[in-house]
Amino acid sequence: MRDAIVKNLIEAALLAAGRPLDVEQLRELFDEFERPAAAAVGAALEALAVEYADRGIELKEVASGFRIQVRDSVAPSVSRLWQERPQKYSRALLETLALIAYRQPVTRGEIEDIRGVQVNPNIIRTLLERGWVRVIGHRDVPGRPELLATTREFLDYFGLKSLDDLPTLAQLRDFETLGVQLEFEDANAAAAGAAASGEADAADATESFEASASKPPADDAGAAGEAGGDAAAPVAARAPGD
Repeated sequence: MRDAIVKNLIEAALLAAGRPLDVEQLRELFDEFERPAAAAVGAALEALAVEYADRGIELKEVASGFRIQVRDSVAPSVSRLWQERPQKYSRALLETLALIAYRQPVTRGEIEDIRGVQVNPNIIRTLLERGWVRVIGHRDVPGRPELLATTREFLDYFGLKSLDDLPTLAQLRDFETLGVQLEFEDANAAAAGAAASGEADAADATESFEASASKPPADDAGAAGEAGGDAAAPVAARAPGD
């Protein structure tokens, strides 16, 4: 099958899917006897990335695969297409999410020790319902508290391929000098570096989530028990008619 046909079909699928697609899912779009090799799909994705280099959209690899999305530089203007107000999350929710991301696996009690205040049960419920956090086990201590960790959906939502793409704590401390949108490309060893962090680190990490959060679905509005503070958005490209 010609490279141009493979590239065009992959591009159309990424625009229409409304979610990330991995290489195997993209290969399944083709008839069995015309199915390209994984290397050919990878080459088509690389070609699309090059084509988009100077355009308002980009090809982004996240935890679940690849997606086409609006570039950060034009996202504020494009977001005016949607009249509904963006989902709001409280600073308490974002701090809790940041602590889970950087110190996972972590218990609710450990989060409360770091923040110095009790965690509202609605916050944990909201994070679980959104699919950003899951229970991966229980701490082997009296009461066997649940161990919380982030999910693949969390990575997809914040435009990350893996936890290694989280900003380092040193980068977060210099947040004010980084501008509104953090650059994740040079981030490394974020999750490992979080072991020595405390409440100040959680507050810094909260800033990065506020800056990089995607626009959530409208039917999730009001899910958080505590709300306040706008979530910004890398806006996913929509297919015509969506």
